Amino acid sequence: MTPSHRIPALSDTEWRARLGELAYRVTRQGGTERPFTHDDFPAGPATYCCVCCEAELFDWTAKFDRGCYGWPAFSAPLASDRLKQVEDRSWCMCRTEVRCAACDAHLGHVFDDGPPPTGLRYCINGVALRHIPK
Repeated sequence: MTPSHRIPALSDTEWRARLGELAYRVTRQGGTERPFTHDDFPAGPATYCCVCCEAELFDWTAKFDRGCYGWPAFSAPLASDRLKQVEDRSWCMCRTEVRCAACDAHLGHVFDDGPPPTGLRYCINGVALRHIPK
């Protein structure tokens, strides 16, 4: 975790007010934003943080274009301990859900069809991330 990282202890009502309806539904209720509905983040040096707790999750160097068909895609997190993985058997599929290790926010899913060198594709809801330019 980063030194500036804070884990808020909020009620559902407080989360909803802080995040807005879509970000609340995605991060706190495990939803998914519709593809291509979130503005793509500007190119260039940046860190991508959890919208709920501001934990630093991804670096711009791991971002790649459109591997997720409408959601931001990353090949690796900043560190493996920043994310936790949970088996997801919803929608008659077996996938690996990705959550923020600090605050348990639902972020998206990880697949094993990404680019080298990791071979992983972290398909993340854009509304679950905060883009912090460097």
